[in-house]
Parts: sequence; structure tokens; C-alpha cells
Amino acid sequence: MIYLRQAQARGHANHGWLDSWHSFSFADYYDPNFMGFSALRVINEDRIEGGQGFGTHPHKDMEILTYVLSGTVEHQDSMGNKEQIPAGEFQIMSAGTGIRHSEYNASQDALLHLYQIWIIPEKAGITPRYEQRRFDAPQGRQLVLSPDARDGSLKVYQDMTLSRWALEAQEQSVYQVPAGRRVWIQVVRGEVEINGQAAGESDALAVWDEETLSIRATQQSEILLFDLPPV
Repeated sequence: MIYLRQAQARGHANHGWLDSWHSFSFADYYDPNFMGFSALRVINEDRIEGGQGFGTHPHKDMEILTYVLSGTVEHQDSMGNKEQIPAGEFQIMSAGTGIRHSEYNASQDALLHLYQIWIIPEKAGITPRYEQRRFDAPQGRQLVLSPDARDGSLKVYQDMTLSRWALEAQEQSVYQVPAGRRVWIQVVRGEVEINGQAAGESDALAVWDEETLSIRATQQSEILLFDLPPV
């Protein structure tokens, strides 16, 4: 089964300084049919105006991943980290027993565009931690998250992987879905077909009970592929 989560069907909140699209129920957006998918709890696509951002706020028992598409994030947290996260980099935090952090657009005039993704950890009470990494320029398939930090990936406290795929126009690839697993594909850029189902920029596809995914890019594209545990 493949379900297309169209970009324009997501929850939407425009606060002036923040234009945010929610794949799953978040803040004032509530849809009982979209409370998450497997271990995914939040996928927000945010655009933040220059000099604006989220003031210091708390989190607990959540794996929080940020992927910056354009611009730079200014990050500060209660663990003592004060970092900048430029476009192309991934940052992950384990909120665990509790953290406080702030996130701002480091530029006063350039728009910041990012995905913020929350993953439910496999257990509560993890010691908070912070990691940030720049991977090579998108090419082929790159492992970004894994539970054992293999092949240079960032560690995530959940039985899942996240891969970033860069596909040239008309390129085709195949993904074998392990038995019982679920897959979420987020289209970052371009346009793809997954088992014949077309999806464009900011669309997503929820996949279950499929053994093989045939992936074809109809134009130069980038996707995030989450391989997730059964519900």
C-alpha cells in the first residue's frame, strides 16, 4: 500500500515570521488520521524570516533531527552547545531526560528553509546529547541516521534508518523493503515516481505491505527515505 501525502493537504500555519507545513498533527493543527507514522511523530517544513526564530523552550524523550535546505540555523542549548548549522547539514539531539534550546535564523535578511523531524525513541530517559554533521554533496544514496552510527551516519535511538537519495533525471533505483517494515519517503526536491505513484516537491509517500519499491526520478530530485519499524 502506498499513500500519497500531498504537500498542500498538510497542516499549515503562517505566523508572519514563520511559515510552517505539518505532515502530522502539531500545535493547533489536529487530524486524528495523521498523528504520526511508525516512529515518526513530526515532520515540519519551516521557512523562517531573517533574524527570527524559536526562543528557548523545553523538550523531553524525543529524537529531534534538523535538516537545513537553505540558510543557516543559530542553535543554543542547555547542554552548552552554541552552533551554526548551514545548508546541507544535519543535526540530531536526544532530548531524553530533558533539554532546553533555541533556534534562530542566523541571517538578518536571508530566508531559512529547513525540515524539523521528531522521532520517538525506543526508550525514555536517554542521556541528552547533540551531534551535527555535513555529508558529501547529495549524490547517490547516503545513510544519514542509523541505530549503530554505521558508515559514518549519525546515531538515532530507534530501530530505523534514514537515507538521503539524490537522483538524476530519468534515473531509476530499487529499494527492497525488509519484511514487516514501513517506509516514509519525503520528496525534498524534484519529482519522482514510486511504483508508478507520482510525487512532487514537499509531497510524501507512506508505504506499508510492499516488498519492493521502484523509484524513478522524472527530473533531478532528492528524497529522504525512512525505513521504520512496524507499528
